[in-house]
Amino acid sequence: MLYGYAGKILRVNLTEKTHHIEPLPEYMAREYIGGRGFVAKILYDEIEIGIDPLGPKNKLIIAPGPLTGVFLTAGGKTELGTLSPETGGYGDSNIGGHIGPEIKYAGYDMIILEGKAPEKTYLYIEDNKIEFRDASKYWGMECMEAEKALKSDLGEDFQILLIGPAGENMVKFACISHDYGRQAGRTGVGAVMGSKNLKAIAVKGTHSIPLYDKDEVINIGKQMFKACKEKDAEAQWSIYGTIGVTDWCNEVGAFPTKNFYDGWNPNYKNLNGPTAREEIIVRDKGCFCCPIPCGKYSHVKKEGYDVYVEGPEYESNALIGGSCYFDDIKDVAYGNAILDELGMDSISGGNVIAFAMECFERGVITKEDTDGREIKFGDIDSFKYLAEKIAKRDGIGDLLAEGVKRASKILGRGSEDYAIQIKGLEWSGYESRYAPANMLAYMTCDVGAHHNRAWAITYDVATGRDKLEGKADRVIELQHIRPLFDMLGCCRLQWVEISLELDYYPRILKAVTGFDYDMDDLLKLSEKVWNLTRAFWKKHNPDFGRSWDYPPARIMNEPIPSGPAQGKYIPKKDLDWLLDDYYKKRGWTEDGIPTREKLEELGLNFAVKDLYGV
Repeated sequence: MLYGYAGKILRVNLTEKTHHIEPLPEYMAREYIGGRGFVAKILYDEIEIGIDPLGPKNKLIIAPGPLTGVFLTAGGKTELGTLSPETGGYGDSNIGGHIGPEIKYAGYDMIILEGKAPEKTYLYIEDNKIEFRDASKYWGMECMEAEKALKSDLGEDFQILLIGPAGENMVKFACISHDYGRQAGRTGVGAVMGSKNLKAIAVKGTHSIPLYDKDEVINIGKQMFKACKEKDAEAQWSIYGTIGVTDWCNEVGAFPTKNFYDGWNPNYKNLNGPTAREEIIVRDKGCFCCPIPCGKYSHVKKEGYDVYVEGPEYESNALIGGSCYFDDIKDVAYGNAILDELGMDSISGGNVIAFAMECFERGVITKEDTDGREIKFGDIDSFKYLAEKIAKRDGIGDLLAEGVKRASKILGRGSEDYAIQIKGLEWSGYESRYAPANMLAYMTCDVGAHHNRAWAITYDVATGRDKLEGKADRVIELQHIRPLFDMLGCCRLQWVEISLELDYYPRILKAVTGFDYDMDDLLKLSEKVWNLTRAFWKKHNPDFGRSWDYPPARIMNEPIPSGPAQGKYIPKKDLDWLLDDYYKKRGWTEDGIPTREKLEELGLNFAVKDLYGV
C-alpha cells in the first residue's frame, strides 16, 4: 500500500471520450515524490519529438503531491505541466487553492489529459464517476463568471479548474484559473487546455488519504502550525501578502519599471503594501490549510470601473504597476482584474503589454496597428485595449498573443533587444542587472525567466552585488530546495518568507508516506528532476544549449539609468563566467548539457540514450 497517495492515475482521452485508471507505480512515488516530479517524468516519457504544442498529441498533466490534502501547513499545492506552446520546452506551473486536495479526495494522484475533444467540453469528476459534458453554455465566459456558473450548476462542493477567453483563443501565455483568483499562470498551460476544447475540469471527492502514522502526522502538523504562528515575520506577511516586498525591491533598485528600462519607480509608495491595505484590500484569503493568508481580496472603485479581484500580489504589481508604469494601486488592481477575467498570466501579460507600450513609444507599433489610437505607459485605457485585443487575437493582439520573443522577431527594428524574456518566457518581477545570483537563476531556470525556482536576490544583497564568486553555489542550492516543495505538494512561503525550518519536511513526509528520507535524500531527488527537465529541453530542441540561457541585449548592454542601482549591469563576459561556474558545478558540459556521468549518477540512464545515442 502507498501511504499518502491515492494510488491511482486517471488517464483521459478527450478525442475518444474515454478514460481509464492506472495504478501509480511505487517507483514513481519513491523516486519522483509527486507534483513536479510526476509531471517531469510523464512529459519526458510520453511527449513525442516534433509535435505541435497546441496539437492533440500534446498532453496536460495535473499532479498534486503526497502532502497535498493532508491537514498540515499549506498542503494545497498542485503542479500542471505540458510541452510549452510559448517556449517549445519543458513547461509547468503551480497553483494553490483547493483543487489539489479535491483531486486526491476523488482518488487520484495525477490526471493525464490527452487528445482533443471534438466539441466544447468540460470534464466532470466525482470520485469514480467521470463524464464528458457539454461546455457550450460556458464557452466565451470570462473566468469568474464561468466559475460562478459551474458552481451554481454543480454545487459549491466542486472545485473547478477553467480557462477564459485567452485560453479558448490559445494565447500562448494563457493561464488556468481556480478559486476566483488563483492561477496556474506560467508557460501557457491555459493555451494547451484551450487547444483541447476543454473549458473546465470540475472535481468532487469523498475519499480519505491513507496515512502511514496518523498520530505522528497530527503531532508534527501541530508543531508546524505553532512554529509558523510564532515566527516574527508571520504578522507582516499575513497583513500585506507578497505585495509587501514592493518597497524593498524598489529601494534596492530591482523594481521593473517601463518594460525593465529601469529598476527604480518614483511612484512606488503609491503601489506598496500599506497603500494597498488602506485603499483597496477588503479581507485576507488563504489556500487550503494555510496559516499565513497571503491572498488579498480587494474592491477597486474609480471613475470608469468598479471590480473585485484577488490581488494584486507582488508579481502582478511589478509587471502591471511597475513595468507598465502606473502610479495608482487602483489602476494596478484593475489591470490585474482584467487579465484574471480574460484568463491571462499577469506576469507575461504585464510584460507583453509593457513591451507593446515601448514599441509604440519608439514607433515600431503605430496608430495604423492600433485602430488609430495612441498607446501610452501609465494609461489604463491603453492597458485594457491591448489586453482585450490579445485575448481575442484581434489585430495587433494576434501578434502580441505569441509572447514577446516571437512578436519581436516579427516586428524587428531592434525590438528584440527589449523583449524581456529567456527561452521565450517573459521575466517575472525582479530587475537583475545588479543581482548576479538572481540573474543566473533566471538564465538557468528550467521553464524560462521565472523567480520561483531560485529567488536569489536577497543573497546578492547580503553577500555583495558586485561579487560573482559563490553565486552559482547558492543558485544551485535554491534550485534544489524550492522546487522540492512543488514535488511535495505544499507551499514554500512558510520556509522562504517566515523561515520555517526545513527539517520539518522529511519528518512529515515520513509520517505521511513512511518514506524514510533525510533532507539530503530529498534534495538529491530534486536534483534528479532538475536534470531531467534540462534533458527534456535538449531532447526536443537539438540546438539547445548555452545560447538559450542568455538574456536580451537590454539586460546585457544597458546600465540601469537611475536609482540605487544606477549605472549597473552585468556584461556578457561576466554572464559567461557565471554560466561556466554553474555548469561545472552542475556536472554539465560547457554548453550546459547534463553529462552522461551526471545522468547516470542520478539514475537517469534512460535519458543518456536520447542525449548521447547509446
